[in-house]
Amino acid sequence: MALILDGKALSKKIREEIRKEVESFTSKGFRPPSLAVILVGNDPASEIYVNNKRKACEKVGIKSIFYKLPEDVPEEKLLGLIYELNLNEEVDGILVQLPLPKHIDQTKVILSISPGKDVDGFHPENMGKLIAQIDDGFIPCTPLGIDILLRHYGIEVEGKDITIVGAGFIVGRPLSLLMLWRNATVSVCHIYTKDIKKFTKEADILISATGVPHIIKEDMVKEGAVIIDVGISRLKDKIVGDVDFERVKERVSAITPVPGGVGPMTVTALLLNTLKAYKRKFSHLTSTTNP
Repeated sequence: MALILDGKALSKKIREEIRKEVESFTSKGFRPPSLAVILVGNDPASEIYVNNKRKACEKVGIKSIFYKLPEDVPEEKLLGLIYELNLNEEVDGILVQLPLPKHIDQTKVILSISPGKDVDGFHPENMGKLIAQIDDGFIPCTPLGIDILLRHYGIEVEGKDITIVGAGFIVGRPLSLLMLWRNATVSVCHIYTKDIKKFTKEADILISATGVPHIIKEDMVKEGAVIIDVGISRLKDKIVGDVDFERVKERVSAITPVPGGVGPMTVTALLLNTLKAYKRKFSHLTSTTNP
């Protein structure tokens, strides 16, 4: 039976450590860390994600400042709000929930966020630091959460063959850079890959981030591999991942569940990045929690 990589339990542990650290700062008279969250429109999935992030902030003592803008908000109004938040010394992190409505240029929005407050880690300066292996930048939350999960369970990355299915901007591409930083040999598959199975069958660690339910079947994985399932979909009123969990778990050494695997770790990584941004302003504070 495969080891279940329990992101929910690990997140609970890390968040308690964050809560204690924040409490230690506020008890000395410092203001709490703060995260500004901007939601544009009424996308149900985005609303759920934002609510989860805000609740997580509240539980660890991070102040969540919420801005909900209408679907048809002019792009310049959104950019103006971000500009104000960049200048606000009481705001440590800025998160604009993606995706955005089609009339708003997502790239322009990402570029408008100050790199020092870009706790999502998508600004080119932070992506550049990931490429250059400079650890004072912000690593995007899902890749960071996966890295923390692997480290916690003692799953060695160095020298391993890792296949990532999905080359998206939020997960696949930054995750490939992070795994290269950890000295893995990385293959990235995408819609133009001729034979995905060829790559997945050779992977010591297989990470899927496509959002396609059960795209990864048992005959696509190597015996004893480690499986990280980033995908989340609804299939016949059930939440499932990219991986056919029930069949694949009999073949592999370790696997993340959906839900309860990568999802909680993504939110926890956001909290860690926000805490990191906060502590930069108070460099004399000592830290017990390391992003």
